[in-house]
Amino acid sequence: MTQYSGIWPVAPTPFFEDGAVDFDGMKRVLDCLIDQGADGICILANFSEQFLISDAERDALARLCVEHIAGRVPIIVTISHFATQIAVERARFAKEIGADIVMMMPPYHGALLKGNAQQSFEQFAAVGEVGIPIMVQDAPLSGVELPVPLLLRMAREIEMVKLFKIECPRASNKLRALIAEGREAIEAPFDGEEAITLLADLDAGATGSMTSGMIVDQIKPVITHHLAGRIEEATTAYGRVAMVINHENRQCGWQSCKAAMVAGGVIKSDYCRHPIEPLHPEIKSRLIDLLKPLDPLVLRWGV
Repeated sequence: MTQYSGIWPVAPTPFFEDGAVDFDGMKRVLDCLIDQGADGICILANFSEQFLISDAERDALARLCVEHIAGRVPIIVTISHFATQIAVERARFAKEIGADIVMMMPPYHGALLKGNAQQSFEQFAAVGEVGIPIMVQDAPLSGVELPVPLLLRMAREIEMVKLFKIECPRASNKLRALIAEGREAIEAPFDGEEAITLLADLDAGATGSMTSGMIVDQIKPVITHHLAGRIEEATTAYGRVAMVINHENRQCGWQSCKAAMVAGGVIKSDYCRHPIEPLHPEIKSRLIDLLKPLDPLVLRWGV
């Protein structure tokens, strides 16, 4: 089994009701994820609300997370930015404080400013010079197309490009092609998008998944069984969680994990900074009702 395998959830960023970052709550989030069996943790990602966090808060959160995790599991720091210089500076900072990996999307800013294939390659190459492993995040949010030939070029020509989080439409097809053509250069083919396509992606050769932090302990058996060749057991395990994953993916997004963590006493508030709207009470209630029969650790961790 590759060293990059298993479930590597994105840690949510907790806020108080006044919008201030709950740094003590952040520590509890990390401990809860580790207790759930996380094989690695990603911070400052889209599901961490990175687009609602200031640069100073980013630095403070990154330092806190690396120090608090203290080597218990590998930590990925997201460094995406349109400006290559800033992405490089963020990578240097992540390396300096002891992060294990950085994750980045290709350069984009809004709907119209998007890096082309060469510009995207050049940005990843510049970050690669920092000397820390890179996870390429291929996500619809950027609006930048990362075709398989470009990803293969990155994997072969940029030494630090080792991991790939594929969460575009028909992710399994892309994963299958990437793995077949890239072979040993593709060290960590992961999926994402809350594991909504996990079974198909594992069938395609994914070695891990970057989910939310809501039900790590419930999704991990799917991956463990599948990587061990126990496909029937993996399918059964996925069937247990498929409905709540669908609700998370289609109705809640990153707010699902925060709602579950409040219900389980992990954090004090599921507040999200404006202009994000709160979850509708009935959507939140349905989420908790779907979670309860699974008896996930998140609902018991802090109570």
